[in-house]
Amino acid sequence: MNRRELQNQSQQVEEVLDEFAQAGDEVTLERAERLVRSVMGLYASGLARVVEVAEERDPALVRALADDEVVGSLLVLHDLHPDDVDTRVQAALDRVRPYLGSHAGGIEYLGVDQEGVAHLTLQGSCHGCPSSSVTVTMAVEGAVLEAAPEVTAVDVVGVVADAPSSPLLQIGLRPGLEPAAPAGEVEESGWARLDGLPTPGTTVSERLGGERVLVVNLGGAGYAYRDTCPRCSGSLVRGRLDGDVVECPSCRAGYDVRLAGRGLDPRTGHLSPLPMLPDGAGWTVALPGRVTA
Repeated sequence: MNRRELQNQSQQVEEVLDEFAQAGDEVTLERAERLVRSVMGLYASGLARVVEVAEERDPALVRALADDEVVGSLLVLHDLHPDDVDTRVQAALDRVRPYLGSHAGGIEYLGVDQEGVAHLTLQGSCHGCPSSSVTVTMAVEGAVLEAAPEVTAVDVVGVVADAPSSPLLQIGLRPGLEPAAPAGEVEESGWARLDGLPTPGTTVSERLGGERVLVVNLGGAGYAYRDTCPRCSGSLVRGRLDGDVVECPSCRAGYDVRLAGRGLDPRTGHLSPLPMLPDGAGWTVALPGRVTA
């Protein structure tokens, strides 16, 4: 089981309770809610004992449990995780930085307020890149909400306004909260799932939601771009990948994959980046214009 499957099961419980509520039988609904609370209390007590025994035997065991994506999620749910919300958010931001390339020169975490809103400040973005704002905000929001589900919203300040965006990102559907779509299909939230990355140092072109998407693996780090060369409109998938640079096989224009697809020759323009994050079941790619808030 991975985090996505765990979240889907939790969603199913909520859906069953909603069905009881819609039936209008308050007595049955109260009994169903009491049953769910009892079952959760039972497992919470057992999980607390597991953590207690692990701490007694070897503190490293607690760290191993917390680092497991499924067990760690349950520890957060039952307030048993060894890391507080600030530590988990900071760790999530550290994980997402490599996937932002030059989109975010710095991410400063300011904390979570009494309303549960996480506040962040971003310095630096890919100026002139139409997708930079959505890339940064979606990737950062997804990482924070995965690590700290108790956060109610993410307030991002400092994104370059290359495209209109709301300063307060209200939580909507995100990878993991909705039923998993098959690889290549676009979920209702606008995120499309990949089963994995190509082998390190290679590229692959995937069709997601009717669009061709170039997926690149640079030493285990995944990057996604629209598979269109801005200079000649050709596909890049058969182009040579030399270090961090992918070369268009048609016009030989080069683009730095790690630096947001920036063209080596400024006159050629830059690639259109797409937010891409690991989600436990593989990787998810967001298609701007399809993503719901």
